[in-house]
Amino acid sequence: MSPKRRTNKRAKVRGKAAARKKPRTRAAKKAAPPSPRKRTSAGAARKKTPTRARAAPATARASARTALPAAAVGAETLEEKKLRARRIVRKLHELYPGATTALQHRDAFELLVATILSAQCTDERVNQVTPALFRKYRTPADFARARQEDLEAIIHPTGFFRQKARTLVALGQALEARFGGQVPRTLEEFVTLPGVGRKTANVVLGTSFGIPGIVVDTHVARLAGRLGLSDRTDPEKIELDLMEALPREEWTFASHALIWHGRKVCQARKPRCPSCGLAPDCPYPHKTPA
Repeated sequence: MSPKRRTNKRAKVRGKAAARKKPRTRAAKKAAPPSPRKRTSAGAARKKTPTRARAAPATARASARTALPAAAVGAETLEEKKLRARRIVRKLHELYPGATTALQHRDAFELLVATILSAQCTDERVNQVTPALFRKYRTPADFARARQEDLEAIIHPTGFFRQKARTLVALGQALEARFGGQVPRTLEEFVTLPGVGRKTANVVLGTSFGIPGIVVDTHVARLAGRLGLSDRTDPEKIELDLMEALPREEWTFASHALIWHGRKVCQARKPRCPSCGLAPDCPYPHKTPA
């Protein structure tokens, strides 16, 4: 074969190879189905390799040695739970003798108003507001005739002041129209008032009238769960569980004492378990170490 013919043949081969490597048009790319990606053996091996279990934090390991076993609480009978609840109440009497509400008041009506104002607000802030409020508005009739704007100006620091002002005016009107300006003394009547639920009703009935009731606020709900006295999240169901576990004559005191304990010791983010007097009867599994 002559050198010229050999050169022409090589050129033809290169031209065919270039044609095969020519990029497809956009239309061709859209029409062509995507090629399946092949999983590499290394990727497959990584997927099949089980992840290593994380080690338990030091706090949980330390608390596991000191906590009342949660399994023991889960297996306890109702009678055993009642006995443990009585021990808790006896200790609360030692820690918070005579515990009652922190809201300052002179009568049942003032306590009712202060409790309504305490929604989404601290008791300390409410106590800063109520002296001026009660100097101007003393009775349900005063609140019934009050201008909402005037009430808003006084109770503004408690938050949600517009809604609370409307509620206080409606409360005064309802007490005047339906109860002769008096605070009712039954739970069934109480919860028909504007802005009043079971928690507010039980605060006033238990504190002012000595009628036992469980007050389930955020502190009581949290402690009821940590102490293993209720595994519910609904306030009314927590109330029923505590009513079943605690002696009736202790309902009001236990509510106030648990609120104080929740503020001072068993706080939401970092409970002070090493200094907690209820620790021997508490199954909380995440006790903070000393």
